[in-house]
Amino acid sequence: MNDNTASALTVVVGLGNPGPQYLGNRHNVGFLVADELADRMGGKFKAHKAGVEILEGHLAGARVALAKPRTYMNLSGGPVAGVLRFFKVPLDRLVVVHDELDLAYGTVRLKLGGGENGHNGLRAVTKSLGSRDYHRVRFGIGRPPGRMDPADFVLRDFSAVERKELAFAVDRCADAVEALVSMGLEAAQNVFHAG
Repeated sequence: MNDNTASALTVVVGLGNPGPQYLGNRHNVGFLVADELADRMGGKFKAHKAGVEILEGHLAGARVALAKPRTYMNLSGGPVAGVLRFFKVPLDRLVVVHDELDLAYGTVRLKLGGGENGHNGLRAVTKSLGSRDYHRVRFGIGRPPGRMDPADFVLRDFSAVERKELAFAVDRCADAVEALVSMGLEAAQNVFHAG
């Protein structure tokens, strides 16, 4: 991602579930970050034949296609693979933004590759792409309380306390995406993993 030539396009995908009933869910934080990035790009999403909402433009000086799958989370892989095929973008220029149970609420971490940690959206993307070697920007949502099933927890809305910090946390995650596409992984990690 450091070869930031004018012609190199990066595909940034926010994961979530479509429909108003899922808007405030923890699982939809990828969509929230994508919406923030769309605001920064000054554009609106449009339907695309790959099964996504898409916005093409520039972000932090880099050419970006920002996408939100129109399928449910566990079917995200097909649309993500379709966008990469359509734009002829290699796997190393894909960034997936998603919720992460294993990080404290609001924590942002960036990585290349790795496992899916039971995340159905990541599992679907990895299966469709046939590889785990894509960039991830992980937004911490914390662990479920007590013995609550993680599957129930991710489909619940953010708590009142979490909502007070949500705009700030989404903004910081969007900053991390901008840093990744403009500076590359290692430089972005140095900024967002400090402290």
